[in-house]
Amino acid sequence: MMLVALFMEHYLLLKPCMLCYMQRGAVILIAFIALIGYLINLDNIKTYKGFLIAIFISILAGIALSTRQLYLQSLPPELVPSCAPDLDYLLETLPFLEIFWMAISGDGNCAEVLWSFLGISIPGWLLIGFLIALFYVSKVFVSANEIHSHK
Repeated sequence: MMLVALFMEHYLLLKPCMLCYMQRGAVILIAFIALIGYLINLDNIKTYKGFLIAIFISILAGIALSTRQLYLQSLPPELVPSCAPDLDYLLETLPFLEIFWMAISGDGNCAEVLWSFLGISIPGWLLIGFLIALFYVSKVFVSANEIHSHK
């Protein structure tokens, strides 16, 4: 997902909004947790489940962020929130926590549909990806419980 996002940003020149950056953060966090889990020995079922739960929570955050952006994109123009200043400017002038809350709530930039495929915008495709990952992690978690209960 990150390769596609970087391709869209640098090759198609689509400027990501704050919610886009937050969704990227969720994707990176999922990948990071999965990589750490892959690199360390997860023989302990509690540790294994802990990593799965951390990934599960990160996926839920991604789903929430994608859903929020899809909601903003569905609003009629008169209800779209006003656009925030550029992220670089915000980072220079505001505390991080305030920027974080602004990013989660989104702004008018997040309501723009810059690209779509098969009638689905970027956050829609991310939502599909997050849902597939949620299904997969849930299935792995259930399998881990079944394997552990048979030992």
